[in-house]
Amino acid sequence: MSARAWLAEPAESETVAALLVEFRDWHGRDWPSANAFLASVERLIETPDAEYLLASPDDDSPPAGVCQVRYRHSVWMAADDCWVEDVFVRESARGHGVGQALMSLALDRARQRGCRRVELDVNERNDAALALYEALGFEISHKPPGGRDVLARRRLEGAA
Repeated sequence: MSARAWLAEPAESETVAALLVEFRDWHGRDWPSANAFLASVERLIETPDAEYLLASPDDDSPPAGVCQVRYRHSVWMAADDCWVEDVFVRESARGHGVGQALMSLALDRARQRGCRRVELDVNERNDAALALYEALGFEISHKPPGGRDVLARRRLEGAA
């Protein structure tokens, strides 16, 4: 038996949200709340620019992995981009092809939509994820000329 992945349906919103809460917990965070995750998943799963993928280690197991994917048009690609926003696999399912199944489906979905680029970020210390992404053909910029890539962000007044 091998891992399988599928596009989550709106009826699977609770499963998606529960896995994302596990991801939040894995990061050592306690916010947003489980209810906020569920409300966000229910909102996004109905939009054409977001998808959730689920995966299990085999046909007889419940979902043990989730991937959140966003699509946006890129002026630089003259087509849609695919942004893999989150990938999480329960520790008990790691090493069973769940991450591979999720990412393979994400790449297939991006191709079907006509995307010309798939992007994601990954912690430079996550060796297993780096190896998976490299095996799938992603170019990892460990030390680009001029310094390491960083993400810049700003919180706005009154925003949570």
